[in-house]
Amino acid sequence: MTIHQVPTTDYHTGGEPFRIVPEPPVAIEGATVAERRMFAIGNAGVDNLRKLLCFEPRGHADMYGGFITPPDDEGAHFGVLFWHKDGFSTACGHGSIALAVWAVQTGRVARDPSGSTTVVIDVPSGRVTLRVHTAGERITAVDFVNVPSYRLAERVTVATSRGDVVVDVAYGGAIYAHLEAAGAGLAVTPEHYADLIAIGREVKWALNDSEYARHPADDRLSGIYGTILYDDLGIDENGNPHQRNVTVFADGQVDRSPCGSGTCSRVAVLAATGRLKPGQTLVHDSIVGTRFHARIVAESAVDGYAAIIPEVTGKAFRTGEHRFELDPADDLGTGFVLR
Repeated sequence: MTIHQVPTTDYHTGGEPFRIVPEPPVAIEGATVAERRMFAIGNAGVDNLRKLLCFEPRGHADMYGGFITPPDDEGAHFGVLFWHKDGFSTACGHGSIALAVWAVQTGRVARDPSGSTTVVIDVPSGRVTLRVHTAGERITAVDFVNVPSYRLAERVTVATSRGDVVVDVAYGGAIYAHLEAAGAGLAVTPEHYADLIAIGREVKWALNDSEYARHPADDRLSGIYGTILYDDLGIDENGNPHQRNVTVFADGQVDRSPCGSGTCSRVAVLAATGRLKPGQTLVHDSIVGTRFHARIVAESAVDGYAAIIPEVTGKAFRTGEHRFELDPADDLGTGFVLR
């Protein structure tokens, strides 16, 4: 391992960390971000950089981040390769929101004097568009417009240690299983944290290699990325659906935010069931009390499915700048994780 110093800028979106690496000190080959993700999965140098920045003692089991890459073409400002404890993900909404704020704050994308700056990013699942809203120098909100999202399967029975549960499966840049927490005798609260992780992992691995986890057009996007456990809180004072969720992704990682791409898949499920209609807003809370708002901005047919284009609104804040180091004599090397 010859990497000695790595500068990063860290953000959080709704409480979920995102570590940005503007200039990765390793070569990440490929003509597109999707190709670079496949390269990274099989490349020791890129994977060691991920471990260095994600694993303890520089990170933790729930750390998240991204390597900035060139865009697929001139239609986007830049690309990003997302990473977490267990590898490289196909999508990350909370990370995209943080990247849009970073791009405007650093001047990588010039601030529009209208008060709404568009940032276009290529991610492994496609091209996403963000609008950064400002009032003077202050960033007030970010809209994240994702790739087409749709329900893949409904009412799938899964055997678990808590008995049989019923889930829906939906795509929102990544594939998620959706389980009402009450169906497993739980609620989305910090008191149930360990049990939510356990059932989330069970559901993911039970379905991960099944027909329900297959992307209809691109097998690189196949596999259950996470389990979304939710509480249905009814409707708010404006007649909008209100839910609280925790997304258990990768292998037991917990999203502290309401989960950006997970919220998009949640919108797809609610649209398919008629619970969320164009003109309505999903009020989506996290396990730590942070909130996203999501809506349907368009409807279409994609890969044989009735799809929607979701938009998620949230906020991101910078938490610090870092210059991580690896001492060649350090016996722990790129680090470790305890979960």
